[in-house]
Amino acid sequence: MKVIPVPVRSDNYAYLIVDEETKKAAAVDVYDVPKVQAAAKQAGVEIIAGLTTHHHHDHSGGNEAAAFPGVPMYAGSNKAPAATNIVKDKDEFGITENIHVKCLATPCHTQDSICFHTFPSPTSSSKHPGGVFTGDTLFTAGCGRFFEGTAPEMHAALSYLGTLPAQTITYNGHEYTKGNLAFAKSVEPENVALERLEKLVAEGQTTGKSTIADEKEWNPFMRLDQPAIQKATGKSEESAVMNALREMKNNYRG
Repeated sequence: MKVIPVPVRSDNYAYLIVDEETKKAAAVDVYDVPKVQAAAKQAGVEIIAGLTTHHHHDHSGGNEAAAFPGVPMYAGSNKAPAATNIVKDKDEFGITENIHVKCLATPCHTQDSICFHTFPSPTSSSKHPGGVFTGDTLFTAGCGRFFEGTAPEMHAALSYLGTLPAQTITYNGHEYTKGNLAFAKSVEPENVALERLEKLVAEGQTTGKSTIADEKEWNPFMRLDQPAIQKATGKSEESAVMNALREMKNNYRG
């Protein structure tokens, strides 16, 4: 199993999840069809499935049936164009016999947000530790806006993602890490883990370089119990901290 990020638009990511043994792949959050097809051609793989993390156009806008005839499109609701397979929490399926997917429902950014935990099946020789495609729910050191949900829902969603194996690699929907780092430093300036994140930001593209364990160390939205963050928000109950933190991030101009 191999994951290929495909930058699209100004800061979005699509992805190819590649079965290196069969040269088959799933495309995640197709927006720019030519770019995704070009990446598949360069990798020498055939796209046999599509995964859509949520219905927003910058993630689902490339799902046109004409572009991927006969290819199943997995999504959390029919709001995603061309969705053929509607999935719910804890649903599981295989992309190929070597790649397994488990669905995690994470409603908040949208009510149909699905995170796809993808990992090699027992029959595979791949040593990939597994990855989770989080769309606009979890970002590196950040989270999505609560467009269709509430602070308790986002707290529940990130806590749910936090139950995945610590080594699970995170693949998110946007390259927002530079701004997220600045905000994290503003609310938890003594967090030494942010020094490691700063080095990743200096390298450029950060997706696929963080794990669930890392996010628990440097993502303020997954650290609601930390005294510094509670002090910064003036709140102590975790959903209240989440709500205040999101409002602060929405207005942050640092």
